[in-house]
Amino acid sequence: MRRAQRIQDLVTRELAPLHLELVDETHQHNAPPEGESHFRLLVVSDRFADHKPLARQRIINGLLAAEFATGLHALAMHTWTPAEWFDRGGLTPASPPCLGGGKAT
Repeated sequence: MRRAQRIQDLVTRELAPLHLELVDETHQHNAPPEGESHFRLLVVSDRFADHKPLARQRIINGLLAAEFATGLHALAMHTWTPAEWFDRGGLTPASPPCLGGGKAT
């Protein structure tokens, strides 16, 4: 099973998100595209309601500890409650361009 599918399955099982987006951005970095090492994640879940943003990211980091230990290098996280997501118009922010690694564009 590919890393993206494992991440989606785990986050879905543990957080029952109203909305989940996972985008593999590995191709934008100095990494083999098949490496699945850089992702952007949006998770909209009621389970974040009692947590501040840093605690939400710690929840995700804890869920994905095994992935980080086996090659997941970077994860841009957006961890919102449904109200926060609707307040933002249901949009996912784009990731900033990669500034390192020397990959030619």
